[in-house]
Amino acid sequence: MGVKLGAGSAGGGRFRAEDDLVEAHEINVTPFIDVMLVLLIIFMVAAPLATVDLGVDLPASTAEPQPRPDKPVFVTVKPDLSVAVGEDIVARDALATTLDGATKGRKDERIFLRADKAVSYGELMEVMNVLRNAGYLKIALVGLDGRS
Repeated sequence: MGVKLGAGSAGGGRFRAEDDLVEAHEINVTPFIDVMLVLLIIFMVAAPLATVDLGVDLPASTAEPQPRPDKPVFVTVKPDLSVAVGEDIVARDALATTLDGATKGRKDERIFLRADKAVSYGELMEVMNVLRNAGYLKIALVGLDGRS
């Protein structure tokens, strides 16, 4: 609460009791805004540091399966790291041309990617990078149905 002091009164420079302390009914919000800005900066700096990288064992999916197309194109990564399109094993460098033949050149067709549990995440990502570089951006990961 603030106080305004009067400059004096007409009575010879003397202050009267009602003139000397007048209350100001205004709240000073500047310190409040300063504190809020400091807290905002602290949270903006601390938020990216709050993410933690953990090794996880992902469970089976319990999501409802999406409708399956008439003739889906499956790309399979086997435990020996060989890659198959449908039932035919192909080399990784020939994967793009084999997919072009299987999809009749339609790059917007969804590719169903499945891999054995023994395949590392890095190997699966390499196959996904080959698919992306070939122009196939709609990739669906296939898993077991974990619903009971």
